Amino acid sequence: MMKKKSKAKLSLVGAGPGDPDLITIKGVRALQSADVILYDALVDTRLLEYRSDGTDCIYVGKRAGQPYIAQEEINQLIVDLALKDDGQHVVRLKGGDPFIFGRGFEEIQFAAAKAIETEVIPGLSSGLAAPAVSRIPLTFRGLSREVRLITAATREGRISEELLDAVGTKGTLVIYMGVKALPKIVRAFQEKSLGQKPVVVIQEGTNKNEKIVFGEINSIIQNCKKENIQAPALIIIGEVVGLHPEFQKQEFAENF
Repeated sequence: MMKKKSKAKLSLVGAGPGDPDLITIKGVRALQSADVILYDALVDTRLLEYRSDGTDCIYVGKRAGQPYIAQEEINQLIVDLALKDDGQHVVRLKGGDPFIFGRGFEEIQFAAAKAIETEVIPGLSSGLAAPAVSRIPLTFRGLSREVRLITAATREGRISEELLDAVGTKGTLVIYMGVKALPKIVRAFQEKSLGQKPVVVIQEGTNKNEKIVFGEINSIIQNCKKENIQAPALIIIGEVVGLHPEFQKQEFAENF
């Protein structure tokens, strides 16, 4: 007798940068066909409305300072749910793009090792979408031919070597998970006499609660305190930030 093929499947879906309208059509189709959806902290829960009747939704988000499920437990939960009964379609819904600081590859590897069918549906990363929606180009002829996507801090809480190496680049730096490390980032730029470098901090980019704060390296901490900037937020550093009318308006006000 031929062995019945398991229906077990994992779809790793990028939810996009925050605005639920910015998920891909393929991502929506995956949600519609899911038996179970595991979703993260940065996912807009309105996306769960695409699910079919009877689909289970399980929160597995991680936020600093709050209890969370360890990554190893999430990996095992995906496998257990996918292999349940004759097999289930598990959608792992992750904010942004699952392969940009999302640990998505670990989840795909773990499931594939258990002979579970896997697919990756990319999403718009907040590091690309949030500045675009805010009309901040990451590249611009004559100003920036390079974009670096960097996470601010290491697991031990130190500023990352990659970020330190990037200080002074002529390109654009897009820094994820950097709010707590902002004083260290500012210090690193000031030590290289780059205190006048344009910078913008975007909190909850593309969301209804979005906040945008402009400044130079020397003033950005004070400006963020005035607006009570909190995580999650992106930090974008580079001359392209200076193209934005709000930055230019602010600079004019400070100089006159």
